[in-house]
Amino acid sequence: MKIDFLLNHPDKIKEVAEMIYKEFVVKASNGMKFEDVVKHFSNTGDNTFPITLLALENGECLGTVSIFENDLKIRDMYKPWLASLYTKPDSRSRGIGQKLVAKTIDVVKELGFKELYLRTEDTSEYYRNRGWAYVETVSDDNHEKIDIFKMKCI
Repeated sequence: MKIDFLLNHPDKIKEVAEMIYKEFVVKASNGMKFEDVVKHFSNTGDNTFPITLLALENGECLGTVSIFENDLKIRDMYKPWLASLYTKPDSRSRGIGQKLVAKTIDVVKELGFKELYLRTEDTSEYYRNRGWAYVETVSDDNHEKIDIFKMKCI
């Protein structure tokens, strides 16, 4: 398995967009259309935000993660953010998510950042158990509780 930039695999853009649309966008009910998600992933880079990484094995995309400059408007002082970590259900429990996160930290460090942030509504224990430091809990526009975590990129 290898981790690479989506930028290097344009044939995987729609597949990644579909995974993220189904897992995050539909659940958020924010009105974003699938075409908007495809457009977003068509414009990811390798050294400017947004950045998207893929876990690939034998040409198949097993999972993805993105790096955004900001993933929570009410906390724009925190930069950058790990976002949209997703592993396909039939590929879970193989450490793919951890490898995607490790590569994300490497990329962020190469870009000169000393910390990486993330937000989660329902997987706080997952990140706590993997060494992420709790920062704070905030409420979004829908009054939903969001936990913010950070990882030192040293």
